[in-house]
Amino acid sequence: MAKVTPKTVLKMASRKSKNNKKTKLNDIDLTEDNFSIEDLYLKEDKSNIKAYTNLKALIDSVCTCQVSDAYNNISRRSGVIKGLKSVNKQRVYGRIVTCDTNSDDWGTGLLAMDEAKEGEILFLHSNGEPSAIWGELASTCAQEKGIAGCVVYGYLRDVDITRYMNFPLFALDLVPNAGIALGYGKVNPELIIDNQIIKPGDFLFGDESGVLIIPQEKFNQVILETLNIKVKESKILKLLKEGKSLSEIAGVKKE
Repeated sequence: MAKVTPKTVLKMASRKSKNNKKTKLNDIDLTEDNFSIEDLYLKEDKSNIKAYTNLKALIDSVCTCQVSDAYNNISRRSGVIKGLKSVNKQRVYGRIVTCDTNSDDWGTGLLAMDEAKEGEILFLHSNGEPSAIWGELASTCAQEKGIAGCVVYGYLRDVDITRYMNFPLFALDLVPNAGIALGYGKVNPELIIDNQIIKPGDFLFGDESGVLIIPQEKFNQVILETLNIKVKESKILKLLKEGKSLSEIAGVKKE
């Protein structure tokens, strides 16, 4: 099979079928049913290699801004988890393993790490006074295990090292102090942050613009809409290069 690149995705995605309801990519109909969240990961028998390759090429070609716009178009929600910032300017996407703990207990994050599978993302939530629940040692261990990244809705430390690691990290803020490895928290609980319900297995996407979470049951719809947005934006960029103004393209008129 020919290599599928983000450029190929956009090129093929612009070709609509006769009924204009399906998008074709390498002879695969990219309907909502084809965008399975399960295809974020390649199966051992590689039976989903085409779906995995196409889905990866698409997500690699988009950003959190486009995915957030897509989710908003569908559910009138942004999916954004406010306050989270990239520590080392890396991007990450995948399904999450959740953790809920107190800021003086960094041990529960280790238990969540043990639960996570290769390619999954840790989403750690902490309560309490400013105290780090994640740092260099945990990042090194997670990276060796094949975990895709870690998002800390709380505090992180060892930034002088983790900033240069090839392991995506996001946090609310940084502090030098940490608690104890108690392990008294919960692994894979349902979380509520800013009235947003976050469940284990939901889809997370993080880059330098921020972090958002999409409910797993909305994944198919959101990714299909993200593809549509990417195609539309590529056409707009083409018109801009041809000399048209953005206000003209957007239909903004002066009163």
